[in-house]
Amino acid sequence: MKAEPVLSYRQQLTASLFKEVRVWRLSQPLAGSQHPFKYRLALVSGDQCVLRYDNERGKGDHKHLGDQEFALTFSSMSQLLIDFDRDIQRWREVHEQVDD
Repeated sequence: MKAEPVLSYRQQLTASLFKEVRVWRLSQPLAGSQHPFKYRLALVSGDQCVLRYDNERGKGDHKHLGDQEFALTFSSMSQLLIDFDRDIQRWREVHEQVDD
């Protein structure tokens, strides 16, 4: 299955927090997915992946939050990226202290 890179970047959010986005367009959907994308979107704190969106052959679209896994509904790549950024913001609100 041929994979064409679509997005690939790493964004440093703080000294110890970064997000990494990798998206490929496939010639056909992975088993378990209804769209032509393979993706891995990750939020890494220190050396630990704390949030990840991905799709695996046979497993379909899902996200990992800590050691829990949840199904995702894929409507478009742009919406998936918006949802990922929203989950990053929620994670940061819970896990980062704001200095006053």
